[in-house]
Amino acid sequence: MNTLRDRTSGHGKIIYSENGFEAFLPNKLPPKIEYDNDLQYLLSQAALSLGKLDGAIQILPNPDMFVYMFVCKEAVLSSQIEGTQSTLLDLIRKEANILVPGQPHDLPEVSNYVKALRFGIRSLENQQITASLISETHRILLEDVRGGELKPGEFRDDFVWIGPQEGNIRTATFVPPPASEVSKCMDDLINFIEAEDSIPQVIKVGLVHAQFETIHPYFDGNGRIGRLLVTLLLHQMQILHKPVLYLSLYLKARRQQYYDALQGTRDYGDWRTWIKFFLSAVTESAQHSARIAKRIIALREEVGETLLTQLGQTAANALRLHKSLYELPFTDVKRAQELLNVQYSAANRLIHSLEKLNVLVEITGHSRNRVYAYQRYIEILNDEVTWFFILVKCGQFESAAVSLMRTK
Repeated sequence: MNTLRDRTSGHGKIIYSENGFEAFLPNKLPPKIEYDNDLQYLLSQAALSLGKLDGAIQILPNPDMFVYMFVCKEAVLSSQIEGTQSTLLDLIRKEANILVPGQPHDLPEVSNYVKALRFGIRSLENQQITASLISETHRILLEDVRGGELKPGEFRDDFVWIGPQEGNIRTATFVPPPASEVSKCMDDLINFIEAEDSIPQVIKVGLVHAQFETIHPYFDGNGRIGRLLVTLLLHQMQILHKPVLYLSLYLKARRQQYYDALQGTRDYGDWRTWIKFFLSAVTESAQHSARIAKRIIALREEVGETLLTQLGQTAANALRLHKSLYELPFTDVKRAQELLNVQYSAANRLIHSLEKLNVLVEITGHSRNRVYAYQRYIEILNDEVTWFFILVKCGQFESAAVSLMRTK
């Protein structure tokens, strides 16, 4: 039988296993938190930033397109925290079924993250977050990739440890709870998520993330699932009506601080440092996303006004085409013809009019099968992503995307 003793921090216990190593068993959430002036200020800033982001997203011309962009960006960054080398450009090539020599071997891991996150978002339309939903998301994350042999979608049935690769469990930085305790720890975590309490919601999300990483319920993929859980919780709590807050850019830039803050909750029961770090991550990430959203809104208004004043009788069709570009920000004459139900020649003239107004930019350099991009919109979305992402969104423009790729 395992023996227990209180940990000095007061937030958990050390379990001495039959194998002779020590593992950490966390207390149930919530911990005792002192809400001093610094913490209250950071909380108010995070709440304000999230509110502004939610308001900005709801009036975007196509928020779902915006979501998809950020899902892919988050997939790359969250996976890079775990050591993958694939870039966003690599991911988009794969999504577009464009085979390029020398693609990183870990690219399927990043692609699976996109599938897992989208599954989680769709699932929240019909249910709340449960242990089963988290496990199914985990199964999708590790399907047919590295770690796929380690029982994806199932809680681990053996110990794991965290530390340098050249080390071992006895020199580990941290040893999560034994496998026999994982199911109960996860039940307690879900009960905390479902509980009605007075804990500020953003802080509650931060507590859940840290506790999940401490439980480490799976053999692999815990970091990515834990960060994905932040997005799902904010969406479930209706803090954000669209899941557009992703922390991995902030966490990747401050990786060691991120790890240290998490470890501080285990070693010393230092939840205050972790919560301050988490609130800062939420604030900066929300402000970043809101800036992009506001620029898109301003662009829509500016271009719409230009089309109304410059194109006379063709303005109505120009506005319809312009609206469609927020869903798919590139076109050719045939697509414009079908969208507007006009003659090919009329669509061709309209495309050229938009090109003269610098609304559209021809991107292939070809004399035939030309493709036009809504470049100003793409450049806004290109904040830390390549606009190649947009160009390959639709399969019929693969040749244009390959042409562009050679010029980047």
